[in-house]
Amino acid sequence: MELRFYNSYSRQIEAFQPIEPGKVRMYHCGPTVYQRPHIGNYRAFLFADLLRRVLEGYGYEVTQVMNLTDVGHLLNDADEGEDKLEAQARKDKVDPWQIVETVSRAFFQDLDALGVIPAHHYPCASDHISEMVAIIEVLIEKGHAYRVGDNVYFDVSTFSRYGQLSGNKVEDLVAGLRLEINEEKRHPADFALWKSDPAHIMKWDTVFGEHGFPGWHIECSAMAEKYLGKHFDIHTGGEDNVFPHHECEIAQSEAANEQAFVNLWMHTRFLQVDGGKMSKSLGNVYSLDDLVARGFSPWDYRFLVLRGHYRTQVNFTWEILRGAKESRAKLIDWRSRLRAAMRSGGGVDTPATIDAVTAAHEVFDAAIADDLNTPEAIAALFTLRNKLVQVGEAGSRTADAAIALLDHADSILGLFEPAAEVNVDSGALSDDQVEALIAERAEVRAAKNWARADEIRDALQTAGIVLEDTASGVHWHRG
Repeated sequence: MELRFYNSYSRQIEAFQPIEPGKVRMYHCGPTVYQRPHIGNYRAFLFADLLRRVLEGYGYEVTQVMNLTDVGHLLNDADEGEDKLEAQARKDKVDPWQIVETVSRAFFQDLDALGVIPAHHYPCASDHISEMVAIIEVLIEKGHAYRVGDNVYFDVSTFSRYGQLSGNKVEDLVAGLRLEINEEKRHPADFALWKSDPAHIMKWDTVFGEHGFPGWHIECSAMAEKYLGKHFDIHTGGEDNVFPHHECEIAQSEAANEQAFVNLWMHTRFLQVDGGKMSKSLGNVYSLDDLVARGFSPWDYRFLVLRGHYRTQVNFTWEILRGAKESRAKLIDWRSRLRAAMRSGGGVDTPATIDAVTAAHEVFDAAIADDLNTPEAIAALFTLRNKLVQVGEAGSRTADAAIALLDHADSILGLFEPAAEVNVDSGALSDDQVEALIAERAEVRAAKNWARADEIRDALQTAGIVLEDTASGVHWHRG
């Protein structure tokens, strides 16, 4: 089935064609590591993980890069003002590099908790200064950038496609609207490639002077080029990255290399909280720890995000998260019951149940291929679940096919955290041990040894085994 994605640059859904057959190179804008990312930030990172899983599920060999911005990202995403890292360091009265280390560690712990497959490269901006300087020198040489003292700016008038991604027109980007007045710039829309500030803590001695640091946009161009080449397949980020960040990346990379930079631009929408923006004043800026403290798994949040299409806004409330947790629990329970049906050998297989599984699989795959329509894909799973529950216990063939579909969905979406897998497949009791205890319980009940029967049932419950006494015998599954 052909993969089709919405391209933010062309503003239309396109059939995906990699530059090199069988291989995909993609870059994702990662966090600015001055504060631990909140749950809103993780929506974009979960989207990157979904895309990786889908592409690999389709057999592509993927090279994935996600950067860490540890210098040069100024407040308000502007060319003027204070560096976010240094502002946080002054507030906390610590060295900025200490913040980078602490926040980066927490970021990777959060990614692991969310079940995100690690990217192949996590480059830090501060480790790629020489690559940035090299691109800036090329831009100056080709007349796309100019130096004012020890500062260097990109001249947007030299790049006719500036604004194609965001829809902005250079003539509309005048001082006093979106951009602050800077007398050094030839045009208000020109953006900084290199800044000089003797007071800046994080600075480098280069051909541009002794006290310089990179502009935010040049960082991603340099890191993307180093790890993926001058022209690669996919670049993603949150909708807030479209302008100015990604617009500027395109301009400087294509002006320097005189070729296309990225074939496919993909952006995810914001996460809303309580129907609006997150705000510290409202007390609704949440970390993953806040979710865990209220009894939720990070995977419940992952499922909440997946229930919304990446190009639509998703609202977070505690009630919505509770609903996501309950829905995911239904899938976990259903999978356990299907496995129990496989063991029991009971149930009934009919052409209708087999066809229902086949149809659900087709709907799931078609939805994923159609611009990652995760809501429709998840709905296909629940539609199948409801149909099979109405029929009763599934036969072994139906159960086997349904389990295969759930495993496939799990590989694409990430539905079942490893902890759940441990409980189901490799817990304290093996299947044979469970069967032996159930047989013993039947024997002691027949002998009216109720104390031992209750003891066995309690032991099984402690191990997460759910017993169901039915007319056809005892059925069990792992809870």
